[in-house]
Amino acid sequence: MNRLLIILTFSLFAINCNGQKASNPKIEKVFLDKSDSTKNCYTIIYPPKLPWTGYLFLIPGFGETAEDVLQQTELPKKLAQSGILTIIPTFQDGVLSLGVDSLSQQTFDRILKDATSKHKLLDLKFYVGGFSIGGSCAIKYAENSTVKPTAVFAIDPPLDWEKFYNSSKRNIRLSKDSEANQESLYMIDRLEKETGGSPTTNLSEYYKLSPYSFSDTTQAAIKKIITIPLRIYTEPDINWWLKERGADYTGMNSTECSAMINELNRLGNQKAELIATQNKGYRKPDNRRHPHSWSIVDNDELIKWLLKQK
Repeated sequence: MNRLLIILTFSLFAINCNGQKASNPKIEKVFLDKSDSTKNCYTIIYPPKLPWTGYLFLIPGFGETAEDVLQQTELPKKLAQSGILTIIPTFQDGVLSLGVDSLSQQTFDRILKDATSKHKLLDLKFYVGGFSIGGSCAIKYAENSTVKPTAVFAIDPPLDWEKFYNSSKRNIRLSKDSEANQESLYMIDRLEKETGGSPTTNLSEYYKLSPYSFSDTTQAAIKKIITIPLRIYTEPDINWWLKERGADYTGMNSTECSAMINELNRLGNQKAELIATQNKGYRKPDNRRHPHSWSIVDNDELIKWLLKQK
Protein backbone atom coordinates (compact mmCIF):
# COMPACT_ATOMS: atom_id res chain seq x y z
CA MET A 1 0.00 0.00 0.00
CA ASN A 2 2.81 2.39 0.92
CA ARG A 3 4.59 1.60 -2.33
CA LEU A 4 1.39 2.38 -4.30
CA LEU A 5 1.02 5.74 -2.52
CA ILE A 6 4.63 6.64 -3.36
CA ILE A 7 4.10 5.80 -7.04
CA LEU A 8 0.90 7.86 -7.16
CA THR A 9 2.63 10.83 -5.45
CA PHE A 10 5.49 10.83 -7.97
CA SER A 11 3.01 10.48 -10.86
CA LEU A 12 1.05 13.52 -9.67
CA PHE A 13 4.29 15.44 -9.21
CA ALA A 14 5.34 14.61 -12.77
CA ILE A 15 1.96 15.70 -14.15
CA ASN A 16 2.21 18.99 -12.22
CA CYS A 17 5.73 19.64 -13.53
CA ASN A 18 4.66 18.96 -17.10
CA GLY A 19 1.72 21.31 -16.64
CA GLN A 20 4.04 24.04 -15.37
CA LYS A 21 6.34 23.59 -18.33
CA ALA A 22 3.41 23.89 -20.75
CA SER A 23 2.21 27.14 -19.14
CA ASN A 24 5.69 28.61 -18.73
CA PRO A 25 7.54 28.41 -22.06
CA LYS A 26 11.27 28.94 -22.38
CA ILE A 27 12.24 32.63 -22.44
CA GLU A 28 15.60 33.96 -23.64
CA LYS A 29 17.08 37.45 -23.85
CA VAL A 30 19.41 38.27 -26.76
CA PHE A 31 21.69 41.32 -26.93
CA LEU A 32 23.00 42.70 -30.21
CA ASP A 33 25.59 44.57 -28.14
CA LYS A 34 26.56 42.49 -25.11
CA SER A 35 28.09 45.52 -23.38
CA ASP A 36 24.72 47.35 -23.22
CA SER A 37 21.66 45.64 -21.74
CA THR A 38 19.35 48.68 -22.03
CA LYS A 39 18.77 48.71 -25.79
CA ASN A 40 19.27 46.86 -29.10
CA CYS A 41 18.04 43.59 -27.63
CA TYR A 42 15.09 41.25 -27.80
CA THR A 43 13.30 38.68 -25.69
CA ILE A 44 12.22 35.39 -27.28
CA ILE A 45 9.33 33.27 -25.99
CA TYR A 46 9.69 29.79 -27.49
CA PRO A 47 6.88 27.37 -28.35
CA PRO A 48 7.26 24.14 -26.34
CA LYS A 49 7.59 21.89 -29.39
CA LEU A 50 8.39 21.81 -33.10
CA PRO A 51 7.35 22.54 -35.78
CA TRP A 52 6.65 26.23 -35.22
CA THR A 53 3.68 27.67 -37.09
CA GLY A 54 5.03 31.22 -37.36
CA TYR A 55 6.79 34.05 -35.55
CA LEU A 56 5.50 37.35 -34.23
CA PHE A 57 7.19 40.63 -33.36
CA LEU A 58 5.32 42.02 -30.34
CA ILE A 59 6.27 45.63 -29.68
CA PRO A 60 5.88 47.16 -26.20
CA GLY A 61 4.23 50.47 -25.45
CA PHE A 62 6.24 53.61 -24.67
CA GLY A 63 8.30 53.05 -21.50
CA GLU A 64 7.58 49.32 -21.33
CA THR A 65 10.16 46.58 -20.97
CA ALA A 66 9.67 43.02 -22.20
CA GLU A 67 9.09 42.05 -18.57
CA ASP A 68 6.28 44.63 -18.33
CA VAL A 69 4.65 43.11 -21.41
CA LEU A 70 4.81 39.61 -19.92
CA GLN A 71 3.19 40.93 -16.75
CA GLN A 72 0.37 42.76 -18.53
CA THR A 73 -0.68 40.09 -21.04
CA GLU A 74 -0.78 36.32 -21.44
CA LEU A 75 -0.58 36.75 -25.22
CA PRO A 76 3.10 35.65 -25.66
CA LYS A 77 2.54 32.46 -23.62
CA LYS A 78 -0.67 31.66 -25.48
CA LEU A 79 1.09 32.28 -28.80
CA ALA A 80 3.78 29.81 -27.74
CA GLN A 81 1.13 27.19 -26.97
CA SER A 82 -0.21 27.74 -30.52
CA GLY A 83 3.26 27.19 -32.01
CA ILE A 84 4.09 30.85 -32.67
CA LEU A 85 7.52 32.12 -31.60
CA THR A 86 7.24 35.61 -30.06
CA ILE A 87 9.99 38.24 -30.22
CA ILE A 88 9.69 41.33 -27.98
CA PRO A 89 12.22 43.95 -29.16
CA THR A 90 13.86 46.89 -27.40
CA PHE A 91 15.07 49.45 -29.95
CA GLN A 92 17.94 51.94 -30.19
CA ASP A 93 16.44 54.45 -27.72
CA GLY A 94 15.63 51.75 -25.19
CA VAL A 95 12.17 51.83 -23.61
CA LEU A 96 11.79 55.46 -24.76
CA SER A 97 11.92 54.56 -28.45
CA LEU A 98 9.26 56.29 -30.52
CA GLY A 99 8.83 53.24 -32.74
CA VAL A 100 7.81 55.11 -35.90
CA ASP A 101 11.05 57.07 -36.32
CA SER A 102 13.76 55.92 -38.75
CA LEU A 103 16.17 54.89 -35.97
CA SER A 104 13.60 52.57 -34.36
CA GLN A 105 12.60 51.13 -37.72
CA GLN A 106 16.26 50.47 -38.61
CA THR A 107 16.76 48.67 -35.29
CA PHE A 108 13.60 46.68 -36.01
CA ASP A 109 15.28 45.47 -39.21
CA ARG A 110 18.50 44.59 -37.39
CA ILE A 111 16.68 42.55 -34.75
CA LEU A 112 14.51 40.87 -37.38
CA LYS A 113 17.56 39.82 -39.41
CA ASP A 114 19.37 38.57 -36.30
CA ALA A 115 16.41 36.49 -35.10
CA THR A 116 15.45 35.07 -38.49
CA SER A 117 19.01 34.04 -39.35
CA LYS A 118 19.65 32.38 -35.97
CA HIS A 119 16.40 30.45 -35.98
CA LYS A 120 15.81 29.94 -39.72
CA LEU A 121 12.40 31.62 -39.64
CA LEU A 122 12.20 32.93 -43.21
CA ASP A 123 9.81 30.23 -44.47
CA LEU A 124 7.32 30.75 -41.64
CA LYS A 125 4.37 33.11 -41.39
CA PHE A 126 5.46 36.50 -40.05
CA TYR A 127 3.18 38.60 -37.83
CA VAL A 128 3.65 42.04 -36.30
CA GLY A 129 1.69 43.61 -33.44
CA GLY A 130 2.03 45.97 -30.54
CA PHE A 131 0.44 48.08 -27.84
CA SER A 132 0.08 51.88 -27.98
CA ILE A 133 3.21 53.31 -29.66
CA GLY A 134 4.23 49.69 -30.20
CA GLY A 135 1.13 49.34 -32.35
CA SER A 136 2.06 52.50 -34.24
CA CYS A 137 5.49 50.95 -34.85
CA ALA A 138 3.95 47.71 -36.11
CA ILE A 139 1.76 49.48 -38.68
CA LYS A 140 4.59 51.78 -39.78
CA TYR A 141 6.85 48.78 -40.30
CA ALA A 142 4.22 47.03 -42.40
CA GLU A 143 3.87 50.14 -44.55
CA ASN A 144 7.58 50.57 -45.29
CA SER A 145 9.11 47.10 -45.09
CA THR A 146 10.18 45.06 -48.08
CA VAL A 147 9.25 41.84 -46.28
CA LYS A 148 5.52 42.30 -45.72
CA PRO A 149 3.97 40.61 -42.66
CA THR A 150 1.22 38.02 -43.03
CA ALA A 151 -0.98 40.06 -40.67
CA VAL A 152 -0.73 43.08 -38.37
CA PHE A 153 -2.55 44.13 -35.21
CA ALA A 154 -2.33 47.23 -33.03
CA ILE A 155 -3.81 47.86 -29.58
CA ASP A 156 -5.10 51.44 -29.23
CA PRO A 157 -2.21 53.03 -31.15
CA PRO A 158 -1.65 56.77 -31.70
CA LEU A 159 -1.52 57.02 -35.49
CA ASP A 160 -1.74 60.67 -36.50
CA TRP A 161 1.17 62.66 -35.05
CA GLU A 162 -0.17 65.97 -36.35
CA LYS A 163 -3.32 65.36 -34.33
CA PHE A 164 -1.27 64.12 -31.35
CA TYR A 165 0.84 67.29 -31.38
CA ASN A 166 -2.17 69.62 -31.58
CA SER A 167 -4.03 67.66 -28.91
CA SER A 168 -1.00 67.87 -26.59
CA LYS A 169 -0.81 71.64 -27.13
CA ARG A 170 -4.51 71.94 -26.26
CA ASN A 171 -4.05 69.77 -23.20
CA ILE A 172 -1.38 72.14 -21.88
CA ARG A 173 -3.48 75.20 -22.71
CA LEU A 174 -6.47 73.82 -20.78
CA SER A 175 -4.34 72.88 -17.76
CA LYS A 176 -3.67 75.21 -14.86
CA ASP A 177 -0.23 76.84 -14.98
CA SER A 178 1.01 74.74 -12.07
CA GLU A 179 -0.37 71.50 -13.51
CA ALA A 180 1.04 71.44 -17.03
CA ASN A 181 0.91 67.86 -18.28
CA GLN A 182 4.49 66.56 -18.26
CA GLU A 183 3.74 63.82 -20.77
CA SER A 184 2.33 66.37 -23.21
CA LEU A 185 5.34 68.66 -22.76
CA TYR A 186 7.72 65.75 -23.34
CA MET A 187 5.93 64.50 -26.45
CA ILE A 188 5.74 67.97 -28.03
CA ASP A 189 9.48 68.41 -27.53
CA ARG A 190 10.15 64.90 -28.84
CA LEU A 191 8.03 65.38 -31.96
CA GLU A 192 9.64 68.72 -32.72
CA LYS A 193 13.07 67.08 -32.50
CA GLU A 194 12.03 64.15 -34.70
CA THR A 195 10.39 66.32 -37.38
CA GLY A 196 12.44 69.51 -37.14
CA GLY A 197 9.45 71.65 -36.17
CA SER A 198 5.70 71.75 -35.65
CA PRO A 199 2.90 70.64 -37.99
CA THR A 200 2.57 74.27 -39.05
CA THR A 201 6.19 74.50 -40.19
CA ASN A 202 6.99 70.88 -41.16
CA LEU A 203 3.73 69.12 -41.98
CA SER A 204 5.31 66.82 -44.56
CA GLU A 205 7.61 65.37 -41.86
CA TYR A 206 4.58 64.61 -39.68
CA TYR A 207 3.06 62.76 -42.63
CA LYS A 208 6.27 60.71 -42.96
CA LEU A 209 6.25 59.85 -39.25
CA SER A 210 2.55 58.98 -39.02
CA PRO A 211 1.14 55.56 -39.90
CA TYR A 212 -2.07 57.46 -40.79
CA SER A 213 -2.76 61.18 -41.30
CA PHE A 214 -6.31 62.52 -41.35
CA SER A 215 -5.30 65.64 -43.28
CA ASP A 216 -3.14 63.83 -45.87
CA THR A 217 -5.62 63.61 -48.75
CA THR A 218 -3.12 61.58 -50.84
CA GLN A 219 -3.45 58.71 -48.31
CA ALA A 220 0.21 57.97 -49.05
CA ALA A 221 0.97 55.90 -45.95
CA ILE A 222 -2.08 53.64 -45.83
CA LYS A 223 -2.08 52.88 -49.57
CA LYS A 224 0.98 50.70 -48.84
CA ILE A 225 -1.07 48.22 -46.80
CA ILE A 226 -4.20 47.81 -48.93
CA THR A 227 -3.63 44.04 -49.21
CA ILE A 228 -2.48 43.32 -45.62
CA PRO A 229 -4.91 41.94 -42.99
CA LEU A 230 -5.04 44.49 -40.17
CA ARG A 231 -6.81 44.66 -36.84
CA ILE A 232 -6.92 47.70 -34.58
CA TYR A 233 -8.30 47.33 -31.06
CA THR A 234 -9.62 50.28 -29.09
CA GLU A 235 -11.84 50.87 -26.06
CA PRO A 236 -13.48 54.32 -26.46
CA ASP A 237 -14.68 54.85 -22.89
CA ILE A 238 -15.31 58.59 -23.11
CA ASN A 239 -16.74 58.87 -19.60
CA TRP A 240 -13.57 57.37 -18.07
CA TRP A 241 -11.35 59.76 -20.04
CA LEU A 242 -13.44 62.81 -19.08
CA LYS A 243 -13.54 61.89 -15.39
CA GLU A 244 -10.07 60.43 -14.85
CA ARG A 245 -7.92 62.38 -17.30
CA GLY A 246 -9.89 65.48 -18.27
CA ALA A 247 -9.64 64.28 -21.88
CA ASP A 248 -12.28 64.09 -24.62
CA TYR A 249 -12.73 62.46 -28.03
CA THR A 250 -10.25 64.87 -29.64
CA GLY A 251 -7.43 63.40 -27.58
CA MET A 252 -8.41 59.73 -27.78
CA ASN A 253 -6.73 57.28 -30.15
CA SER A 254 -10.09 55.75 -31.11
CA THR A 255 -10.91 58.63 -33.48
CA GLU A 256 -7.91 58.11 -35.75
CA CYS A 257 -8.09 54.31 -35.37
CA SER A 258 -11.64 54.30 -36.73
CA ALA A 259 -10.77 56.85 -39.43
CA MET A 260 -7.84 54.77 -40.68
CA ILE A 261 -9.89 51.56 -40.86
CA ASN A 262 -12.70 53.41 -42.64
CA GLU A 263 -10.33 54.79 -45.28
CA LEU A 264 -8.64 51.41 -45.78
CA ASN A 265 -12.04 49.77 -46.26
CA ARG A 266 -12.98 52.43 -48.81
CA LEU A 267 -9.67 51.86 -50.62
CA GLY A 268 -10.55 48.18 -50.93
CA ASN A 269 -8.94 46.53 -47.91
CA GLN A 270 -11.82 44.47 -46.56
CA LYS A 271 -9.39 42.63 -44.26
CA ALA A 272 -8.89 45.79 -42.20
CA GLU A 273 -11.15 45.88 -39.16
CA LEU A 274 -11.73 47.87 -36.00
CA ILE A 275 -12.41 45.93 -32.80
CA ALA A 276 -14.12 48.28 -30.32
CA THR A 277 -14.40 46.84 -26.82
CA GLN A 278 -16.26 47.72 -23.64
CA ASN A 279 -15.06 47.50 -20.03
CA LYS A 280 -12.16 45.15 -20.81
CA GLY A 281 -9.30 47.54 -20.03
CA TYR A 282 -7.59 46.74 -16.72
CA ARG A 283 -3.92 46.90 -15.79
CA LYS A 284 -1.98 44.46 -13.66
CA PRO A 285 -0.85 43.79 -10.99
CA ASP A 286 -3.65 45.62 -9.13
CA ASN A 287 -6.34 45.19 -11.81
CA ARG A 288 -6.67 48.97 -12.12
CA ARG A 289 -9.27 50.23 -14.60
CA HIS A 290 -7.73 51.82 -17.70
CA PRO A 291 -9.21 51.53 -21.23
CA HIS A 292 -5.74 52.00 -22.76
CA SER A 293 -4.49 48.53 -21.79
CA TRP A 294 -3.24 45.24 -23.21
CA SER A 295 -6.25 43.50 -21.68
CA ILE A 296 -8.79 44.86 -24.18
CA VAL A 297 -7.69 42.07 -26.54
CA ASP A 298 -9.32 38.64 -26.50
CA ASN A 299 -6.04 36.74 -26.87
CA ASP A 300 -7.51 33.40 -27.94
CA GLU A 301 -9.68 34.98 -30.61
CA LEU A 302 -6.78 37.10 -31.89
CA ILE A 303 -4.57 34.00 -32.23
CA LYS A 304 -7.31 32.20 -34.20
CA TRP A 305 -7.49 35.23 -36.52
CA LEU A 306 -3.72 35.29 -37.00
CA LEU A 307 -3.50 31.58 -37.78
CA LYS A 308 -6.14 31.71 -40.51
CA GLN A 309 -4.41 34.54 -42.43
CA LYS A 310 -2.46 33.58 -45.57
